[in-house]
Amino acid sequence: MKTLIQKIHLDEHQSFACRSYRTPNFETNWHKHEEFELILITEGHGTAMIGDYIGEFKTGDIYFIAGNLPHWFKKQHHKMTGCSLVLHFKPAILGNDFLQLPELKNVSQLLKKNDGTQIQTTLKEEIATMLFELEGLSGFERMGLLLNCLQKLSASPHYKTLTRNFASSNENINPAIEKIIDFSFKRYLTPVTLQQVAEVAAMSIPTFCRFFKKNIKKTYFDFIQDLRISHACKLLTNSNKPVMEICYESGYNSWAHFSKQFRHVKKMTPSQYRKEFEGKAIAADG
Repeated sequence: MKTLIQKIHLDEHQSFACRSYRTPNFETNWHKHEEFELILITEGHGTAMIGDYIGEFKTGDIYFIAGNLPHWFKKQHHKMTGCSLVLHFKPAILGNDFLQLPELKNVSQLLKKNDGTQIQTTLKEEIATMLFELEGLSGFERMGLLLNCLQKLSASPHYKTLTRNFASSNENINPAIEKIIDFSFKRYLTPVTLQQVAEVAAMSIPTFCRFFKKNIKKTYFDFIQDLRISHACKLLTNSNKPVMEICYESGYNSWAHFSKQFRHVKKMTPSQYRKEFEGKAIAADG
């Protein structure tokens, strides 16, 4: 099993990394690293897990992830190609004294956060352009563009906070976590019992429940709920299937239960979610 701590490789004569990862290198399980990460999804779609957040990711999405915040981008289908352009950097490369300069106040505050955020609207286009340019730069120009990129991120309101102050308690991942998550992604659209998943983890049910909540910061059934609702959101936005059909395809046997959980997670009904997405799509095309 892979370790939770991931080592980011730096090319010679570079203080930070900006490179593309394509299948099979795109496939990295639940992990963390001390570097901050700015990731642009350039191909593929699926489920993003960032701290205690679970939701859909798709081509064009950009996420800014604090150092040591566990995350995982799981493709929708194992045969699908996944690709991303990723910037990794340690805040220490800027130096504490440099970050204390008044001109860098916003950047300094940005790098003190332990958040996972998703970049929105016009800021997304600007950051994507910078990332593509950074990938091809060398020397002093790389550092200048990195600072410009961080300044734009720190000064803009165009982002959505997905998770905040998520503390990972383990230095190294327990292999059981990867087994549990892998089992869950394969089975979340079918009925799952605590007995089944506890057996996968080789634990008693009470021990499993404590273990899972300690590592993922939510109960196992809340985790399954988030996976199912994320799947429903994909169907609502990527298909014309009736909402009732989507309910059953998302692992629910009861419309009332599905509707209640959807409203709890998304703060709106499935039909409202679809209409809101269609409205945003029309506005973007316009």
